[in-house]
Amino acid sequence: MRNKSLLLVLVAAVIFGLIAAISVSRYLSGAQAGNNLVPVVVAKVEIPLGARIVAEQVATVQMPQNAIPEGAFDIIDKLVGRYTTVRILPRETITASRLAPEGSTGGLSAIIPEGYRAMTVRVDDESGMAGFLMPGTLVDVLVVIQPPDGSNLGSISKIVLQNIKVLASGQNMDEPQDRRDPANVRTVTLLVTPQQAEKLSLSSAEGRLRLALRNSIDQNDEKTLGANKRTLLTGESALPVPDITAQKTGEAQPPKPKVRRAPPLMMNVGDRLGLPAATPTPAPPKAIIEVFEGTKKRTVNFP
Repeated sequence: MRNKSLLLVLVAAVIFGLIAAISVSRYLSGAQAGNNLVPVVVAKVEIPLGARIVAEQVATVQMPQNAIPEGAFDIIDKLVGRYTTVRILPRETITASRLAPEGSTGGLSAIIPEGYRAMTVRVDDESGMAGFLMPGTLVDVLVVIQPPDGSNLGSISKIVLQNIKVLASGQNMDEPQDRRDPANVRTVTLLVTPQQAEKLSLSSAEGRLRLALRNSIDQNDEKTLGANKRTLLTGESALPVPDITAQKTGEAQPPKPKVRRAPPLMMNVGDRLGLPAATPTPAPPKAIIEVFEGTKKRTVNFP
């Protein structure tokens, strides 16, 4: 009886094994049929931004057809002579979106999108953010300028351009691998529209330029009124220090305080200039609790 049961178990094991082998074989055959390998051109070495591609820099590899990115090339001859618009790392697939249009020249002009212009401005350690303006960063352009004739406000500081991309820092167009290392440069090249180029040219000729670095994911359009001597002496409310860790994790930021505070000295100066005085914020009412201790009653004030 025991031998008969053992024989049944062995037969069942063989049957299930055959079913599993057939299923795996059919799955692999279907996967191989759906993932036909085709040639794709990839980079053999690092290709700098704005460089002309030569045959020695690329190679052809076999990749599954359903894993090929859109715009990839299958023949090396289609790439030779084209210029890159981004830096391409070794073993990366070269796609049409990473190349300048056919017939374009190399260098800086290859990375300028249609409808834009590249314009260079002179900076120093102060206006150039101490060398931290690197290719790929975003900046706001401020100008300190005298208002038109007839105004008695003195110099005015105003943001004239926002969210402007830095194309080149000095003669370097490649984004550095380590953004913590500042570069000592005297010029930066900005990507602007023709209208923005006109404003930038007039600002650099009539006033003093300053560049303010901004976060690459901050695309907000800030509406400001500018600053002059009158608004400068009205003081400014204290803002909480932003939590960089909370920004990375997506946590909610604390609301900005609405209480306006100004030191006594600033308020006196504002009074002498005829500026409206800051309205003091009334103190919140104190909490009062009555405490009974046997037959005695007393009140406790909480601040």
